[in-house]
Amino acid sequence: MLNRLPHWTLILPPMGCLALLLGSWLPASMPLTLLIALILAGTVFAAVHHAEVVAHRIGEPLGTLVLALAVTIIEVALIVSMMVGGGEAKAMLARDTVFSAIIIVCNGIVGVCLLLGGLRHHVQGFQLQGANAALGVLIPLAVLTLVLPNYMHSSAGPALSASQLAFTGVVSLTFYAVFIFVQTIRHRDYFLVPGSHSEDEHAPPPGKRQATISAVLLLIALVVVVGLAKLLSPTIEHLVAAAGAPPAVVGIIIAALVLMPEGLAAARAAQADRLQTSLNLALGSVLATIGLTIPVLAGIYVVLGEPLMLGLGVRDIILLLLTLFVSTMTLATGRTTVLQGMVHLLLFAIFLFLSIAP
Repeated sequence: MLNRLPHWTLILPPMGCLALLLGSWLPASMPLTLLIALILAGTVFAAVHHAEVVAHRIGEPLGTLVLALAVTIIEVALIVSMMVGGGEAKAMLARDTVFSAIIIVCNGIVGVCLLLGGLRHHVQGFQLQGANAALGVLIPLAVLTLVLPNYMHSSAGPALSASQLAFTGVVSLTFYAVFIFVQTIRHRDYFLVPGSHSEDEHAPPPGKRQATISAVLLLIALVVVVGLAKLLSPTIEHLVAAAGAPPAVVGIIIAALVLMPEGLAAARAAQADRLQTSLNLALGSVLATIGLTIPVLAGIYVVLGEPLMLGLGVRDIILLLLTLFVSTMTLATGRTTVLQGMVHLLLFAIFLFLSIAP
């Protein structure tokens, strides 16, 4: 029923449409910019909520893809709206966003979940097979897209030729598709909370009317996010430059905005002693970020013929490899405590500090 949907999820998409019209017609001002930014953040949350409702209604395995596709559309829209036409000055934004997403998830979100869960429950367990499967896909995806481009010889710098970019997109998508098949069909039990048969067995599926309303509002919310992101992109870049921060901070802002809803959901699950759910949300979101965003951007930039820089610098490669190594150690035993949470949060603090003061 309609009243089962939170009121804010019904209000924010239409408010986003109104904000998009006002932002297009009225001259730029600080109050208007702040209002648009707040509505944009709220609309992202509303879009994710409606995607979850539709996913629950559809069921597995297709339902799992709905949220990932919605988040990917938002992320790609934010990146493309700021990159297209920007030339070499914006060619590294996708790389910075994907790298930031990996660090934010593996150190920030996972660190918060392990710390909160450890403080409340002391020791938490999870399915070792599922975590290892996710890391087994994440590690080659990260190296393929963020490290290997530095060592290609067909073009100068951390860029790929059109054929290499297309191949990287296809391989990334294949990695993600195989993982989704394993997660939702072949070995679904690896990703369930121990002792349960379904992640959603505690909640009845929404009705047809509620799912239809959510589907319509999801489409509206995605269009609104794309438009508002385009309006705010010059302001974000100006504020970052005015603060004297490196351009890579823009990628951190984009990744943080997109990952915020899933991060909060993961933290709540950890506090409820459902660490498996937290890891599914966190690792699933970062896999979708690489496995879906890179192929879409690769296709766009192969068609446009513009440069897309993907290779990281030496400092970021070291931080990336350190993060992946520590994540492997953290998830190696199937049990976690506050120690692992603090280690990941300290790595996240190092990332933020080096991003702002390189």
